[in-house]
Parts: sequence; structure tokens; C-alpha cells
Amino acid sequence: MGRVLLAAPRGFCAGVERAITTVEEALRRFGAPVYVRKQIVHNTYVVGDLTRRGAVFVEELDEVPDGSLVVFSAHGVSPAVKQAAERRGLRTIDATCPLVTKVHKEAVRMAEAGYEIVLIGHAEHEEVEGTYGEAPEHIHVVDPASPGEVTAQGPVSWLSQTTLAVDETMRAVTELRKRFPDMVDPPSDDICYASQNRQEAITRIAPQCELVIVVGSANSSNSRRLVEVALGAGADAAYLVDGAADADERWLDGVRTVGITSGASVPERPVEELLDWLAARGYADVERMTLTEETRTFSLPPELRPTRKPG
Repeated sequence: MGRVLLAAPRGFCAGVERAITTVEEALRRFGAPVYVRKQIVHNTYVVGDLTRRGAVFVEELDEVPDGSLVVFSAHGVSPAVKQAAERRGLRTIDATCPLVTKVHKEAVRMAEAGYEIVLIGHAEHEEVEGTYGEAPEHIHVVDPASPGEVTAQGPVSWLSQTTLAVDETMRAVTELRKRFPDMVDPPSDDICYASQNRQEAITRIAPQCELVIVVGSANSSNSRRLVEVALGAGADAAYLVDGAADADERWLDGVRTVGITSGASVPERPVEELLDWLAARGYADVERMTLTEETRTFSLPPELRPTRKPG
């Protein structure tokens, strides 16, 4: 009846793998409960699985009992959060993605050099909150869809949230540069390599698809961007689902080719369940479309690395 184009890369990136493994290893080594500030990654499947294994997810540190172990999520936290944990005497493990940590360090360096920093991102996102907290007196947060008015004295530079769509970010930069012609670029690309790869992979297959289904949670920025990118690349329709239970048979009316991908915080199991759901409805022909192979890995936080024996 129809075929499925399965995009790759998709699913877990190195930063997400590191964050999830951090919680798993903390549970193994220290036992439950292990508290996690915010969702370790933005995926309901992952959060549910870790909750069943003894992780306790909280919004703020005041929900964590004194002396407990708390993990900071992959999205990063501001220095103020770390200081609050220290004042409380909490044991902490920082699972911030190293690529987010890079943006934090760039913000500090630019602020120390005297720049006013335009941070392109979604103000309510935890990653942006953490980066902003590194130099709040120097940072102006602007939405990528509407950079708005920024008043700045002195030299200006820009940074971005790592999970934005590349095209959207560069359009915002173009608009900002009209006001700040000498605006300085970051020393390296801030958009996460995994976000870029997943966006490029779905861009390749979307023109061939009447329908694209992105597996990912509604609060996942990089997953939502994949829906936008698919539509912009030529898909007739695109939807975001947590899993097969959210899919709607009506979407398949008149559809010969379905494109499938998943956000960087999504495990493979819900993708497989969606493929089974499609196969049961006549879309059993699956063609894997691989853009590139990802080999990057990140070490666990120092508190969880194996200790070397003397000699």
C-alpha cells in the first residue's frame, strides 16, 4: 500500500546518552532515590522509565531533602542554582551536555571581554535560563522568530540555544546584523551537531513524503524543530507524537510515503512501535535513509568515572 522512509541519524545523541547514563549509574552506585532537577532530557518515555527505577524528578531544589543527591539535567543550570545546592549541602552531579557547557563558557568569556550578548533562543527553555544566568547583566534573550528590539551599548556578540533550527537561527542573525553590523559571531557553531544532522536528514526525505511523523515529546525543542523543518522542506503534513498511541489513522488518507524520524532525546523503542503501527496499516516497506554516521561520545561526570588503582 505504501512505504516508509526512516531517517538517520535520529534518536539519542551523545549528550542525551551521557545524561541518561548519569542517572542510571547514580542509581546503581548510590541507590534510590536519586533526585533530578527538571527532566533529565525532554522525553516522557525516558522520564517514566527512570522514575520506575527510582529517580525523583523535581522542579526546584527546595523539593530535595537536605543531604540528598541531585543530578542537574542535560540542559544545564545557572551558577545561582549551583550555589543554592552548595548552601543546602546537597550532593550534586552535573549532567549538562558538554555542548551546552561550551555555550556557557562562551557567554562568560564574551561578557568578560565587554560584549553585550544577544542570546537567540526561547526564554522559557531551561537551557536558555542556564546560559542567561552566567552573565545576566550582559545578556539579552531574543526569540528566533522575532528578534525584536535590542538596546545595547558597546560591542555586540551573539550566541544561540543549541537545539534551534539552523535556518531559523541564521535568519535571526541576519535581522540582528541590520542593527548591529559589527556584531561578532561565536567562536564556533552553537547549534548542536546532532540537531543539525537530524534536521538535514529529514530535509533530505521530506520532499518525497506526503506525511512526516516525528517521534518526540511536546516540550522537546529539537523535536518540535524537526516538524517545522519537515514542513519547510516540502512535506505535505508533519506531526509530533510521543509514540504510536498518539498517531491518527486519518493522517494516512491518500498517503503513499511516510517519513519517520525522532528527536535527540528519544529512545528507539517508540520509533519501532510506530513502525509496527504503520506496518499493520499497510506501510510495511521500510527504507532506511542514512545521512551520516554519528560516532561522538562524552565521558560521564567526574563523580561517576571509574577510579584508577595506584600503580
